[in-house]
Amino acid sequence: MNGSRQCIINILFDMRWNIKRKRFLLITSVSLFVAFIVLRVINGYGDPAPWSTQKDSTYTFLSFMNISKYPPSLMYCCITLSVGMLVLALTENASGKLTAFLKVYGSVPFFYYVLHFYLIRIITVLVFFIKGYNTSQIITPNDPFLFTPPGLGFNLGYVYLWWLFVILTLYYPCKWFSNYKKTHRQWWLSYL
Repeated sequence: MNGSRQCIINILFDMRWNIKRKRFLLITSVSLFVAFIVLRVINGYGDPAPWSTQKDSTYTFLSFMNISKYPPSLMYCCITLSVGMLVLALTENASGKLTAFLKVYGSVPFFYYVLHFYLIRIITVLVFFIKGYNTSQIITPNDPFLFTPPGLGFNLGYVYLWWLFVILTLYYPCKWFSNYKKTHRQWWLSYL
């Protein structure tokens, strides 16, 4: 009987904690969003690129949302953390095939981050040669990146297809490494 009582107490405590956690995430998300809006409307602090009124409301909105990612500005941090906390609050207890798929990447984020740079670089070099460029065009004046001559690239639709290709290609390496991390305890694994 004591075991059942303790189990019920644990369940109630977990439910109460989950409600407090979700409330905290939602309040913080809204607070960060409001901070973003206020700072962006003031237009004097938090991002090096001020917004301006454009020819129509769509372009004005795009100007308003054009914030600096590198280096991350205060406004960039506010809006991305706001959205991230909102998504976490709404999907924290989600389950299903899509959730399991996404958890693979979430369990090894830095591993994916490093690996995707190498894969994209390999794709860039292959596309460079497939499109008919030669070795004399590897270096472009005033461009610090190799294999990026003027005219090399794709329209946005193809970029999204390549993006999807990279994500799907790295699924099994990420899944393997996630399983490896679960079964091995080397100190350096916590950093990947």
